[in-house]
Amino acid sequence: MTEGVSSVDPVGTAGEPLPEAISPTVRLVDPPIPSPAQSAAVQQVKADLPEAEPVSASLWSPDELTTQPVVISPWTIPAPIGEQVEFSFNLAKINDQGEDADPILHVARDNGLLAVFDGMGGAGGTEYQTPYGPRTGAYLGARAARAAVDRSLLQLLPSADDIEAVSAQLHDTIEAALRARLAELPAQRSMLRSRLLRALPTTMALTAIERTTAEEKLWRCQLWWAGDSRVYLLQPGSGASQLTTDDIRDHGDAMENLRQDSVISNAMSADTTFVLNQRSIELSAPFVLVAATDGCFGYLPSPMHFEWLLLSTMQNSLDAAMWSEQLQAQITTITGDDASMAVLGIGADYRQFQSLFAERAAALETRWVTPLDQLDAEVNDLEQELETLRRHRISQQSELWAAYRPDYEQYLDLQASGKGDS
Repeated sequence: MTEGVSSVDPVGTAGEPLPEAISPTVRLVDPPIPSPAQSAAVQQVKADLPEAEPVSASLWSPDELTTQPVVISPWTIPAPIGEQVEFSFNLAKINDQGEDADPILHVARDNGLLAVFDGMGGAGGTEYQTPYGPRTGAYLGARAARAAVDRSLLQLLPSADDIEAVSAQLHDTIEAALRARLAELPAQRSMLRSRLLRALPTTMALTAIERTTAEEKLWRCQLWWAGDSRVYLLQPGSGASQLTTDDIRDHGDAMENLRQDSVISNAMSADTTFVLNQRSIELSAPFVLVAATDGCFGYLPSPMHFEWLLLSTMQNSLDAAMWSEQLQAQITTITGDDASMAVLGIGADYRQFQSLFAERAAALETRWVTPLDQLDAEVNDLEQELETLRRHRISQQSELWAAYRPDYEQYLDLQASGKGDS
């Protein structure tokens, strides 16, 4: 997509209005989904609890009154071996100048967090002098947002608070971090003059998951995003599903977005207001979540080809490390942008995921990818044939003109030499 930013557009995909924002800075795409198991459990506990009796203060010692219980963060409890697959990468087109920040990827027994940040080089092309040399506002904005999220979200989640309050706090934390980073930088003037310029602009696509049932198969998935970076869900039966909606001015579907270059309508930055979109869904393991910037999917012929890129490299690899390496190699050959990705599979080990997605990968290749590739090959052959005919036409045109030209210009030659009639 074009890396400009227009004013925030409150219209959703296909021109349908999005639900009204819960605050000027947070847009709730879907209402929160209550967990039936958790709701039933809470009601049962309330019913079983006896009425509390007053306790005399004399029964408490000063030590007991001042001692706080030890709280163990759920993020410190490791995930069991063989129940997840994880990796992330960040590919820069120019070494040490890539405007994507490194992805966030945290995995625990009952929780997971992954996020990507794409500094917007068009809107954030202003250069700033730093101790590490000149860096664009896009480079600095993506990293400032990443640091703020990584620093704060592990403390905010999992949370018993209303997710709307968490969303608002996350928005304010990112906004404050971007503004603080901008204040640290020397004032700069960009050579560009455009209303699309922004200070430290960046996209974000973030998802946090939490196990919700003792059976260990149901997970609550929270998503936050701004811009055109995406979170995808891979399921063995249905393949890839896009979970986030691109914040772009032209509200086409994913295929149409590949065909036209649309302006981003909402992204995070230090000098403008932005909306943090949020939604909640429930997932049943096994599944794979993929957070990716547009350098990973925006240069492919179709959304089907992105799923094929993910599944074909999975099927052709021996382990998660090799899967990551193959993805990086293929993306490097096709992308024209920096590209970063975080992948988290829940509910199976690598070999099991290969088996679970083998049938889907085969069907994807047969039904969607191969027919499109064949058509593309035919179009390419015809375009090459047309180019050959065009060159032949120019050659023939020159030869025929050379034979025709003497008689055509015979009087022009006389006039030029001064021998023509007056």
